Amino acid sequence: MTDVTPVMVFYDPRMLAHEPSPDAAFLPGRMDQRIRQLLSGLGVPWKYPEHPGRLTAIQQLLALTPIEGIDFADGTAATREQLGRVHTSSYLEQVYKLRGQYAWLDVDTTAVSPGSVEAAEVAAGTAIAAVETVVTGRNPSAFALVRPPGHHAEPVRARGFCLFNNVAVAAAHAKAELGCQRIMIVDWDAHHGNGTQDIFWADPDVLFIDLHRAAPFYPGSGSLEEVGGGLGEGTTVNIPMPANAGDAAYLKAFDSILEPAAEWFQPDLILVSAGFDPHAHDLALNVSYGGFAAMTHRLKLLAERHCDGRLVFVLEGGYNLISLSHGVKAVLEVLAGAIPPPPGEFGVAEVEAAAAFHRSAFLDP
Repeated sequence: MTDVTPVMVFYDPRMLAHEPSPDAAFLPGRMDQRIRQLLSGLGVPWKYPEHPGRLTAIQQLLALTPIEGIDFADGTAATREQLGRVHTSSYLEQVYKLRGQYAWLDVDTTAVSPGSVEAAEVAAGTAIAAVETVVTGRNPSAFALVRPPGHHAEPVRARGFCLFNNVAVAAAHAKAELGCQRIMIVDWDAHHGNGTQDIFWADPDVLFIDLHRAAPFYPGSGSLEEVGGGLGEGTTVNIPMPANAGDAAYLKAFDSILEPAAEWFQPDLILVSAGFDPHAHDLALNVSYGGFAAMTHRLKLLAERHCDGRLVFVLEGGYNLISLSHGVKAVLEVLAGAIPPPPGEFGVAEVEAAAAFHRSAFLDP
């Protein structure tokens, strides 16, 4: 560890109240019977994968193995005005009407419980709080531990466990209220951030770079040819990966695409949609904890080079509780000052020490 760098982690227990039930009615109702038939045919109980345990697992690991330099702060709820910068009024009305209810918003992934709307408001507001602490100079970097996640939420609909697009709400707030003129969003979740892409598709002041497992992996978008439109043509950069792509591929993308793009764009602020489902335990890709640490270190250097170190992470996916919690910890350690060895070199020093210890047993003195 080098000199300790302060990092603010934002968290609010109200986000634990988002607990969808698989028994809730589907929307639209005419699909309900067919979906239930499909689920019953699986022969195994189905539970909602995006559950409160995701945040509590992270909190428990950080409590057991604290990181010097990490402080915690409470979150806050986003206002309708803040949400309305990226979502339509009709969509917000649709979601608000579900306050206090169990229901499904689509036929595949997104549901709500009585506490979900407030949890989603708090998730978006907590992402805003993380951006504010960094842009105002109170902390050089921050991590918003939020749920439900956000990067699949589009201006007009919920998708992929997401109600409000947390990172997009935070980026729009930074532009509207905090004086940021150019914002770079890096999305390394295993799934393409279709909602974030849609929201900033024609915005030349937001550079959206997304590394993800290629279609037909959910949600099926994010091809190379999707580069933005209108004034925003060229500020959407998709990097689709094959299954089992790992650290080397991700770091190659950072070195050959992200760094030149940042040099060209000159961002005022870097936001990260940080999903931890690229880890091998989540079965989508093959990124290691060292890979997450190395990507964080590169982003930290980019932020220092281009935007006075202003760097904010916003939690997205990650559904294996072990890889999720340890992945977050790997990121926080680097933000707090650790310099990670290149992925693939973890343990090499220990092996060399062991070889020196045992060498006399195999070689003549």
